[in-house]
Amino acid sequence: MAGAERQVSIWSVPERQGRGPRPAYSRAQITEAAIRIADADGLEAASMRRIAADLGTGAMSLYRYVPSRDDLLDLMIDHVLLEADIPAHPSGDWRADLTLIAESTRRMWLRHPWLAGQQRPRAAFGPNRLRLLEFAFGALDVGIPVDEMFILLDMLNGYVERVVRGEIEWAREMRQSGLTPERWMLDSAPYVRELLDSGRYPMFRRIVVDARLPHMTPEEQFRYGLDRVLDCIAGALP
Repeated sequence: MAGAERQVSIWSVPERQGRGPRPAYSRAQITEAAIRIADADGLEAASMRRIAADLGTGAMSLYRYVPSRDDLLDLMIDHVLLEADIPAHPSGDWRADLTLIAESTRRMWLRHPWLAGQQRPRAAFGPNRLRLLEFAFGALDVGIPVDEMFILLDMLNGYVERVVRGEIEWAREMRQSGLTPERWMLDSAPYVRELLDSGRYPMFRRIVVDARLPHMTPEEQFRYGLDRVLDCIAGALP
């Protein structure tokens, strides 16, 4: 389509149009099938052909419900946001509310690692994203301009996404190599000792000898960094 007819959002197009026969499937069924496949075999496996086979129909028939691959991805991403389990309204404790968002988002990404490969600058305002947006901005509605809310929430989201992408990539590398983190550290020990003995890297020595963070669990590391991000947000609030 072109010009004014161009579709802006899959949610701007009614799922059932006109008076034709009742649809055999729903967008939710198609979306849920796509998510099941992506969780099991990766996002690339979630093709219309594979989804149609999962549902027992022909691939072309699904385009009546989901016109494009981008539409399917928008639906999938918005659907998994349901798992964030965010209340209808902020609690009045902005720090607790943002912690809830961050930790829920981390769990959601770890359940659906295909999310880590998505770099989608175009905002898709599906119902679950809008619900999360209302909650997050409402939590920070404490007398600061909305532009400040944007910046602070972007900082929070950037931290969460960076850390969880790293967790997902680390897990993928460990699976592919067949190593455990403990085995990797053991194999790295001789080279690390060589670096320490050289005396050329004093800050690296401090990291190896003094740092507690690398020895924490992933959950503890995430919360340690999250608390520092929230401290920075607190410093920007009245």
